[in-house]
Amino acid sequence: MSKSLFHLAFPIHDFEATLRFYVEGLGCVVGRRSKHAITLGMAGHQLVAHLAAEQPSKQRGIYPRHFGLTFLSQEDWQAMADRAKANGLSFYQQPRVRFPGTRIEHRTFFLEDPSHNLLEFKHYTYESAIFGEQDFTDVGDASEYSE
Repeated sequence: MSKSLFHLAFPIHDFEATLRFYVEGLGCVVGRRSKHAITLGMAGHQLVAHLAAEQPSKQRGIYPRHFGLTFLSQEDWQAMADRAKANGLSFYQQPRVRFPGTRIEHRTFFLEDPSHNLLEFKHYTYESAIFGEQDFTDVGDASEYSE
């Protein structure tokens, strides 16, 4: 596999609130800035926050749109949860275990940034669940899909 970074662009409505959330709150690094966008580094990946004319609307539930990190160690996942709590970030869903006792068991929590973008942070008990375990048909929480 080639060496590459993931890139994600998303809408924001307030530069300063975005910087507080992502840089001070989550520990992202700031790259380039313009009047219309901020480039951020999150765990070595590139996020670009683009100023939108109107504040993005709040979605109902965690689907269909969210982004975040999948940690390979539970300690790193817990450190991010602790950092989010210590920095007073807005939890959309508190830390919990999803699909306990199965091969797709994982710890997860969701944060909501100041522009209503949702971020998920998770750690799988069995690393094979990240891209494997195809015998399981559960992906996410059925109760969280908007009608």
